[in-house]
Amino acid sequence: MSVVGECIAAFLFGSVVGLLVQRSRFCNTAALRDAILFKTYRNTKALLVAMMILTMGFTTFLTFGDGNPMHFDVGLNQVAGLFLFGIGMVLAGACTVSTWVKSGEGNVGAMWALLFTFVGMFLFSLLWSANYWPPAPASMTGEPNLETLQLGYSNAATLQEKYGIPAVVFGIGQTLVLLAIYRAILRRERHGDSG
Repeated sequence: MSVVGECIAAFLFGSVVGLLVQRSRFCNTAALRDAILFKTYRNTKALLVAMMILTMGFTTFLTFGDGNPMHFDVGLNQVAGLFLFGIGMVLAGACTVSTWVKSGEGNVGAMWALLFTFVGMFLFSLLWSANYWPPAPASMTGEPNLETLQLGYSNAATLQEKYGIPAVVFGIGQTLVLLAIYRAILRRERHGDSG
């Protein structure tokens, strides 16, 4: 596919996804917040279905296609960053995706959240290039490295590369776990409605 074709496909895909997210009011933050605080699971079920579709699609593509996934080592820096990002999403009242949607609808608070997302990414890019912790070349090896607080990485691609287990096997396993959670939510909703 040419560069122009890729741009057109990306534009069409992004437009359809953006329309679906805007019309459905889908939000990753709400998926977890509403389930925990309000015991409502509309967004949670949507998130689980999306994760099942993406997991099967991604791992099938890795197994039978020319997938070239990025590898990220998991370490204490990722845990701290994800924790801070999660706090920011809760304070903003939306995930990054729904912040884009709300900004497009004219929500000033979402615009501020989006602006400071960009500011934070810019500041992090300066920190990354000047003083990345832990030092990237020495620690980002894919293997556990406790001196640099890196745990290595393990995903469907590494199972396939290291052990010869097709990535789709991992995808099926993860999808079954997500399906079990989805079914447990449906049971909980049925018992809540009848009780």
